[in-house]
Amino acid sequence: MHNHRTRHIIAIGGGGLSKQPDNLALERYILAQSGKTTPNIAFLGTATGDADAAIVRFYDACSALDCRPTHVPLFRRTPELRTHLLGQDVIYVGGGNTKSMLAAWHDWQLPDLLREAWQAGIVLAGVSAGAICWFEQGVTDSYADRLRAMDCLGFLPGSCCPHYSGEEERRPAYTRMIDAGEIVAGLAIDDGAAVHFTGTDLHAAIAARAGAQVYRVTQKDGAVQHTTLETRLL
Repeated sequence: MHNHRTRHIIAIGGGGLSKQPDNLALERYILAQSGKTTPNIAFLGTATGDADAAIVRFYDACSALDCRPTHVPLFRRTPELRTHLLGQDVIYVGGGNTKSMLAAWHDWQLPDLLREAWQAGIVLAGVSAGAICWFEQGVTDSYADRLRAMDCLGFLPGSCCPHYSGEEERRPAYTRMIDAGEIVAGLAIDDGAAVHFTGTDLHAAIAARAGAQVYRVTQKDGAVQHTTLETRLL
């Protein structure tokens, strides 16, 4: 049985499987949180429309890890979701178009199933779209014209901005959104870094490469402040 006491969410700012296939430190860390020797891990590639390339990358990475991988398509014949997802030890959500992903998820009642999985002790994790989706709000590039704030699932408090080091427009956009009150204060995560929540508390900031950071971004006395969190290099 899953441990009902501890709920885990691990949100990666960017990179992960596709960018650094030979550096799987974050993926190893995620699998370890399941407490299983050979955990079952399911990939949700909804944000890329279940693109073959993303699914292949996931299986390639898993072949170097001690786990039993599977993927859950929403754009091809979809398995019985509750049985499949609740049989996992880890659910890993890929990057892509967050807005389209959440629209499809809502239609399949996935948010309720993911909350049930989380409460049952199944580790929820993901990168980019798969990182911001767990928070109240996220900064998304789902729209072509500019970065925008969007409402997400709200399992975790606050907002999240991924790719903080990887895309130069992220920091000014997130700062401006918080300053203008368009988005609540939150966490900014560099590519190669991640945040690990136990329950709704920030448990750790971790990184797969030196120099990758996590920042708490808040508004205080009319100014937006960045506080660098202590980040453990894996």
